[in-house]
Amino acid sequence: MFWGAVSSGYCIYGWRQRSTVPLVAGVLMGAASWFVTSALMMSLICLAVMAAAYWLARQGY
Repeated sequence: MFWGAVSSGYCIYGWRQRSTVPLVAGVLMGAASWFVTSALMMSLICLAVMAAAYWLARQGY
């Protein structure tokens, strides 16, 4: 439930700011929380997506 809330925040932010990176990160995190059943794997995937989104935003995308 936590990762679903975080992913919806990323989606809303990306949609309103017209920014692709947070929007795609939110969709990927939502998909991970929907399809991955293990809490540990879901957390690792979502943290990796958040780190990738942060890195891409720092690179200027």
